[in-house]
Amino acid sequence: MVRLRGGAAAAAVVLFVVGAGISGCKKETTGSAGPQGTVAGGAALTAVDSLTVKGRAPKTGYSRARFGTAWADTDSNKCDTRDDILKRDLKNVKFTGGTCKVVSGALEPDPYSGKEVTYKRGRSLVDIDHLVALSDAWQKGAKYWDASKRIALANDPLNLLSVDASTNRSKGDGDTATWLPPNKGYRCTYVAAQVAVKKKYGLWVTGGEKGAMKKVLSECPGQKLPSGGNPTQAPKRFSAN
Repeated sequence: MVRLRGGAAAAAVVLFVVGAGISGCKKETTGSAGPQGTVAGGAALTAVDSLTVKGRAPKTGYSRARFGTAWADTDSNKCDTRDDILKRDLKNVKFTGGTCKVVSGALEPDPYSGKEVTYKRGRSLVDIDHLVALSDAWQKGAKYWDASKRIALANDPLNLLSVDASTNRSKGDGDTATWLPPNKGYRCTYVAAQVAVKKKYGLWVTGGEKGAMKKVLSECPGQKLPSGGNPTQAPKRFSAN
């Protein structure tokens, strides 16, 4: 998650675990993908303590549509968000009809699995993952936001990452306490990104989630908190159901 390849500039990251298996952050190794802007200052581990701790709210009322149309061009660069993230994260990118629509490229390596993944438009080998899943966000504060803020979160490069589809789909709407990427060398980066997104948007964490975040980041106490991304309010022309 250290490579910036054009499109949106920002900051992000990734993780996999169940219960006690939340270790494995010795030395950080990076994948090809990930938004990273200027460092916000201070360690991600310290930032965990700034997050509000509350219980997970019911999922009642959640739908993807509450976060607006998928991949809205909220940064007004005339490219949809999905293509922006593919352009940023992939190597050997090729386009069709200009410099927006990505038709091929490669994750070398994929940050979640550590393997190389080839992207070709129309195939389902690469997903754009919301590091903080939208359903998780809904249950930890986003339910009470206005539509503009939810749309911003769904399209913020700080919260988005190109990843291997099959690995990503094991995540579901898991948080740090329930899912970490199999690639152990990426876990510190992943958790730091989730902390950054939750801090930026004022989302809360559960007690178990906070404990899991601290356990991962205690193995890499120098891990910086990423920053950047888009404003936390989308332009007024966008709406959500």
